[in-house]
Amino acid sequence: MEVARLYLVKITAIMCITICISDIIVLFLAGLYYPGYSQLKMTMSSLGASESPVSEFISVWWIFIGVAFIFFGIVFRKAFGSNHKNVRLASLLFILYGLGEGIGSGIFKADRIAGKMTDSFVMHDIAGGIGVIAALILPLVMKEVMTKENKSGFTLLSQIIFTVGFITMLLFTIQFSSDENNFIVFYKGLWQRIFMLNLYVYFIVISAIMYHKKI
Repeated sequence: MEVARLYLVKITAIMCITICISDIIVLFLAGLYYPGYSQLKMTMSSLGASESPVSEFISVWWIFIGVAFIFFGIVFRKAFGSNHKNVRLASLLFILYGLGEGIGSGIFKADRIAGKMTDSFVMHDIAGGIGVIAALILPLVMKEVMTKENKSGFTLLSQIIFTVGFITMLLFTIQFSSDENNFIVFYKGLWQRIFMLNLYVYFIVISAIMYHKKI
């Protein structure tokens, strides 16, 4: 049973690393099939909107990675010990991220009609917001999960990831100006992608530690 659990943990860690790298590549390539799409100026949600030529593919992809992150959250708890309250909380945050940024974003499209947000758009934003908040909180919880041999460097990394995540989240979500040509507003796609890249680096580090963890 312990051997089976060890293999499950290792395979899941590899899966998470693969998903993180694949998601960055898939979203970039999908943008190339959307005429006029700007990776730096337009949000990733635009790729899944109904008007997007890659809408259906992206929606299915997001649901798929959402399920993958939920599965990762469940196995993460098995790897780090379900009796630790911070492990349980971190596991929940992984699951919420998968539900919000993955499944929720995939099911509800960020559609506008005559420039106004649809109900689907609102649900998309709520689901994505839950996922983003879960991801933002994660480093504050994870630094309490790590064992002493990993703690020093991992704590510093967690602080950096949280700081970068918080700044890019603010740049992406807060309307600093009503002028669409304002630098911050103009490059919403850039801030969102830095947030995602920052988070995925963290996921990959956690997965690597999980892979080498003795159970």
